[in-house]
Amino acid sequence: MTHTAAKIGVIICSSRKPRACPQITDFIISTINSLPLRGDRINNTILTPIDLAEWNLPMFDESDVPSQVHDPSKYDHAHTRAWAAEVLKYDAFIFVVPQYNWGYPAVVKNAIDYLYHEWKGKAALVVSYGGHGGGKCNAQLRQVLCGVNMIPTQTSVELSFPGREFTVKAARGKNLELDGSGKPGTTWGGQEREQIAKAYNELLKIAGANVSESQE
Repeated sequence: MTHTAAKIGVIICSSRKPRACPQITDFIISTINSLPLRGDRINNTILTPIDLAEWNLPMFDESDVPSQVHDPSKYDHAHTRAWAAEVLKYDAFIFVVPQYNWGYPAVVKNAIDYLYHEWKGKAALVVSYGGHGGGKCNAQLRQVLCGVNMIPTQTSVELSFPGREFTVKAARGKNLELDGSGKPGTTWGGQEREQIAKAYNELLKIAGANVSESQE
């Protein structure tokens, strides 16, 4: 069976400065791109980073409830119409998100809440990170994604900072040596890559079903 290439948006869910999220997103993308192709994976998958800091959406300012807007051209603002067009490009999403005070950043909730039908039915994977992996943030965001009728993977990825030095560097936006140049035990490696690979293959199966259904 031949699968259509899945287009996957990798959302950088932090807008603070300095920040570690772009580095961690690069680590996730490079990990995925290094995975060997298998029969149960979609070939030619395209991953595209989406930086919410660059989008810089204002706090939700539409006059209508997004679930009642079925035509993206009917949104009030150009920034909403542009965001809707961006989200519609993709079959699935990976949300790369830090945990802040047991929750996720406001910037990603705001970006999600701008839309509704554009998210509906699309596969989603949450990759959280923090001192203990961001489990609370991960669970909360998965609930929100279900609220806009996305399909989260059963497997989530929680990346725990390997030590205080790593935590300090992440907070300051310093080089985390995620390219493998760091000493063992001071950065992420095989175990984290295995988590990502397992969840990603699950995402692809969901996305593949959605792509097939959309073409029927």
